Amino acid sequence: MRKLKKTLKIIGVTLIALLITALIFPTWTSSIKGENSISILEQVEINGSKQEMMIRGKDKDNPVILFVHGGPGAPEITYADTYQDLLETRFTVVHYDQRASGKSYHFFEDYADLSSEVLVNDLLAITDYVSERLGKEKVILMGHSYGTYIAAQADQKAPEKYEAYVGIGQMGDTVTSEMDSLTYLISQAQQAGNAEDVVYLKGLTDKIKKGEMFTPRNYVIQYGGASRLIDSPDGDSLGMLLSSEYNLLDVIRYNVGISFSQKVLLQEVIEHPLTTLVMKLEIPCYFIMGDYDYMTSSHAAKEFFDKLEADQKEFIAFDQSAHYPQFEEKEKFFEWASETFH
Repeated sequence: MRKLKKTLKIIGVTLIALLITALIFPTWTSSIKGENSISILEQVEINGSKQEMMIRGKDKDNPVILFVHGGPGAPEITYADTYQDLLETRFTVVHYDQRASGKSYHFFEDYADLSSEVLVNDLLAITDYVSERLGKEKVILMGHSYGTYIAAQADQKAPEKYEAYVGIGQMGDTVTSEMDSLTYLISQAQQAGNAEDVVYLKGLTDKIKKGEMFTPRNYVIQYGGASRLIDSPDGDSLGMLLSSEYNLLDVIRYNVGISFSQKVLLQEVIEHPLTTLVMKLEIPCYFIMGDYDYMTSSHAAKEFFDKLEADQKEFIAFDQSAHYPQFEEKEKFFEWASETFH
């Protein structure tokens, strides 16, 4: 009995030690070979809030991509190792966890004033920091999903800071996109013979049409409207934990932050869709859309694109992808980016 108690005590102490280690384990981003390369994971104070930033590239003289993640509250720093290797050969790529998201979520910070306006102002300040640090007059601004809601507004406010705007999984009119998504889901559920799903989804029609709710994302993922060629990466806690950039505490921050951010920010997207906020862009703009995207529908994005005033604009369809064309068809995306910006 004493041996058993001693063994259990040892196991308990070991587990606690492992948990504490996982919580506070140092984080880093892997080095990149090359005399002029850069690979930095750091915390920067932006407008009074400490925000995590990662800068990676083989040659600091290459054009700079400033990437604005979606969600709200779904940073993409931990995806770089899997999906960003090609881009890093021709570009310096900057990611940051937005205020109250991922590693930038701080448990005792007051986020009562969190809004898209705050995030836009943060992005403008981050742009200045990145431009000065990397010695660039302008950077390429890329937004993904909800990140396009922030990035497009920042571009409209300060076009002089950016070489071009790239919207991936571009948001358009919110209700139009959500109704496209619902129609797709009902069709897919009918084809699969899932009668219960059909009844449930049809029952959501009035609320979605009135802008009272979003199409349930678990169904979008289930029926292939989020990703086709890869597993949907957002919310992959194990994947984050296995990356060098996040420890267990960061994974907890991610999950608390995404819950908070979505509760606070999504209603704004319904009440003030991007189509009512951004009507004109003064720099070249590119919409990169997966044909199978039903998180932010390609149809709604195209309607927005057609109405958007811009001297130079291009709508590029990725015919094998859903919501993550930059990941699902990363070779094609790399070729497009290289041809467009080199």
